[in-house]
Amino acid sequence: MTYQQEYQQKLRTADEAVRLVKDGDWVDYSQSCSFPELLDAALGRRAGALHDVNIRYAISTKPPCVVEADPDRQSFTYNLWHCSGRDRKYIEEGRAFHSPMLFRFCGSYYQRGFAPVNVAMVTVAPMDTHGCFSYGLTNCCQQEIINAADYVILEVNPHMPTVYGMADDHIHISEVDCVVESDVPLSTLPGREPSDIDKKIAAYIFPYLHDGMTLQLGIGGMPNALGKLIAASDLRDLGMHTELMSDGYLDLYRAGKITNRKKKLQRGKGVFSICMGSPDLYAFLDHNQDILSAPMSYVNNPDTIRQLDDFVSINSCISMDLYGQVCSESVGTRQISGTGGQLDFVTGSYMAEHGKGFLAMPSVYTDKKGNHHSNILPRFTAGDIITTPRTQAPYMVTEYGVANLAGLSTWQRAEAIIGIAHPDCREALIKAAEQQHIWRRSNKV
Repeated sequence: MTYQQEYQQKLRTADEAVRLVKDGDWVDYSQSCSFPELLDAALGRRAGALHDVNIRYAISTKPPCVVEADPDRQSFTYNLWHCSGRDRKYIEEGRAFHSPMLFRFCGSYYQRGFAPVNVAMVTVAPMDTHGCFSYGLTNCCQQEIINAADYVILEVNPHMPTVYGMADDHIHISEVDCVVESDVPLSTLPGREPSDIDKKIAAYIFPYLHDGMTLQLGIGGMPNALGKLIAASDLRDLGMHTELMSDGYLDLYRAGKITNRKKKLQRGKGVFSICMGSPDLYAFLDHNQDILSAPMSYVNNPDTIRQLDDFVSINSCISMDLYGQVCSESVGTRQISGTGGQLDFVTGSYMAEHGKGFLAMPSVYTDKKGNHHSNILPRFTAGDIITTPRTQAPYMVTEYGVANLAGLSTWQRAEAIIGIAHPDCREALIKAAEQQHIWRRSNKV
């Protein structure tokens, strides 16, 4: 039997394929652009007929039918490794639940049996002449998911680019139970235009950057602002090693800033684990030998990152306290995001020779009534999730400056942190620091 004959033998409609799902099953959609839109719709059509089926996914950019068709969770429970804006709303409404994790460990949850998978449904690129389907934009922990699954259903989509990988970048037709053909557009993640505050924060970080560094950028307005500064600068021969590749990197490639020539690992190759952005970015990655996908267990492993000398990691956070604890995933108990890879890269960048990690945020936020509130708190007491402990807090950045907290005592930390707070909030923070016995009378801000 040829590979094409085997493909045809396993070809099903989406409604036929999802008949593999039974009551009580765990169904995994993997993450980001692997979202199987036709299969999700077909599974959603079984709402009311199925009971106690759990779905796992991360970063919903399209409304999942299993959620929309079953708002009371009679058939489906939606579980999220990481949250988009849409996912936050689902969680707030009690229609989804967050699953805490560190990205570098995510694959191990499947390997060790902590995250069972009865049916894996993932979107892949079309089959090649050797019977292989590229995972495309999602390497992540996709192989671990498929290895753990009792059944594997592929949603084959010509919009998914073929992306070369270091490992775990494809699946063979012989390992597949069903194939469903799709032509729906892939999930995208539009870039956010930088605000004035984003630009100020980026300007404080920029002097720390230099030729030949390897760069990890998060997503959002501030990384986009920094990307624009880099693209317009004289910096050269930068490298890419990142958990998530976004359009900010595409701009740097097009500007000739990223060459990967100076990297200590995978010299000449940019490395990512998942990708979300524009169709232009996806087209750029298709059959691009300059870029490799890799498992999250490798990309986010601090032991990998430490080998990339001159590694610079730049991510965003939500708030911090005067002790240097950093929250990047909740406001009180309201889930905003997830730990993701922040702690992985904070740890790895410190271990790398000449490495630096930055966590950035605006000094204040504005509520619905127009009132300003400090994002620097005396202490966390409202259930905020601590993403980065004070023992690992890196360079902290607001629009008022940079505070390097490494090696500082509690009073030194309080002084440095208050120094990057909004001027209108500093007096109250000083009083709080005094009450918490982390302030010296000789301190000057």
